[in-house]
Amino acid sequence: MNLSVVIPNYNGEKILSKNLPIILDEINNYKNGKTEVIIVDDGSCDGTDNVLRGIEYNNLRVIHHTSNRGKGAAFLTGLSNAKGEFVIIQDADLEYDPHDYLKLMQVIKEDNIDIVQGARFKKGYHGLFIHRLGNRILTVVLNFLFNSHLNDYATCYKLARKTTFDSLCLKSSGFDIDVEIVCNAIKKRLKVAEVSVSYYPRSYKEGKKIRLKDAIWAIFYMFKYRF
Repeated sequence: MNLSVVIPNYNGEKILSKNLPIILDEINNYKNGKTEVIIVDDGSCDGTDNVLRGIEYNNLRVIHHTSNRGKGAAFLTGLSNAKGEFVIIQDADLEYDPHDYLKLMQVIKEDNIDIVQGARFKKGYHGLFIHRLGNRILTVVLNFLFNSHLNDYATCYKLARKTTFDSLCLKSSGFDIDVEIVCNAIKKRLKVAEVSVSYYPRSYKEGKKIRLKDAIWAIFYMFKYRF
């Protein structure tokens, strides 16, 4: 197995029913080795089960949490069950395009990189101004604390070898998993590269979940992992 795609999900009935067939189609067209998809249902209490039972895909595995434990916990469950040499996080809302897997894989293989991130700011970030501003401020704070030069630390797309993710000793259960991955990688002096990716942000009406409190917690965790 070459690549494991981990999709954390919580109460995503509508999003999964609309986007999962598209995502699986896109992944099926990925021609750079055998790919598996791991959906971790994080204690959903809507009709997610019915959607997942109706999906047929050769290399699809569904893992259920009995209670809602958070995005980080869902990713770590997927990571521990991954069979691929490489692992990437994919959100089911299709804000990120699986077509970009190939670009990320080329960089990590050809340039001897440990972690490749899909950066949104390099190409031009589209979406709510407050999100653009907030993400830039958070990235500046992280760069200051860790003497790094990242463009977009909070991107969903983080691709690495499974062994690399395992070496980071990740413990975060919530959205702060993005902070922990980057901070631990920098502290371990791993090579982190960024590649421009496509981005199609959702609005709050469409289910966008990130709020101001998440930014405050992100800064808290940056200081925690730094000191």
